[in-house]
This record gives sequence, C-alpha cells and structure tokens, in this order.
Amino acid sequence: MHILNFSHPLNDDQIAHIRTVAGVDDIPVTSVRTQFDLEQPFAQQVTQLVNNLDITSDQWQTEGWIVVLPSLNYITATLLAELHGRMGRFPAMLRLKPVTGAIATTYEFAEIVNLETVRQIARETR
Repeated sequence: MHILNFSHPLNDDQIAHIRTVAGVDDIPVTSVRTQFDLEQPFAQQVTQLVNNLDITSDQWQTEGWIVVLPSLNYITATLLAELHGRMGRFPAMLRLKPVTGAIATTYEFAEIVNLETVRQIARETR
C-alpha cells in the first residue's frame, strides 16, 4: 500500500489514522509537487508528472495505491484518467475534512473511498 499525495502535506496524526483504517503498520507517502502552467495543456503535464514518479508498469498494476487528489478539478480529472490507464482500475482516494470547532482551519482524516468500487456499483445501477 502506498500513498501518492498530490495535495498539501499530511501530518503524523493523519498518517496514523490512515494506517489504522488501511490495516497496515507502515505506509509510504510520496509527496508530489503539483504546480501546473495554466497556459499549457494539462494532459501533457499530468503525463510528465506521473512519469517523474518512476513507478514501473508492474508496480502500478499490482500494488495498492491511495491518492490524495489535487484541489484543481481539471488536474484531478486528467490525473484520474492517467492513473486508470496505468493501473487498469481506479485508485482509492483519501478524503480529509476540516476539524470541527478548530480555531485555525486544520484537516483530519475523513475516509478512504475506493473509486473502483464506486465505479463497479455505478455499473450495476443502470
């Protein structure tokens, strides 16, 4: 199981919660700087971003992946298409939520959404 974080850094509490929910003792986190040139095509930038991760085709297809998606919806949509093409399925997605009642805006673990499961259920509900 691996986390690819295309968003803000995860803190130790968030990672500990993810480990508990995922049922693993250790989960490597790769932080991916996701800054795009808005004047250039996104598909090419996403492909380059993912190529730079140096993850083999076998790893994409055989290992577990949880992604923290970027906040810009156009990048997210393009990234999901790229990852699906490499994995042959959708990855799981990590969702964070604001901490209720916090003085400063902070985020905590909310859930892991298996996007492939969402897809399969949607195919059955035609």
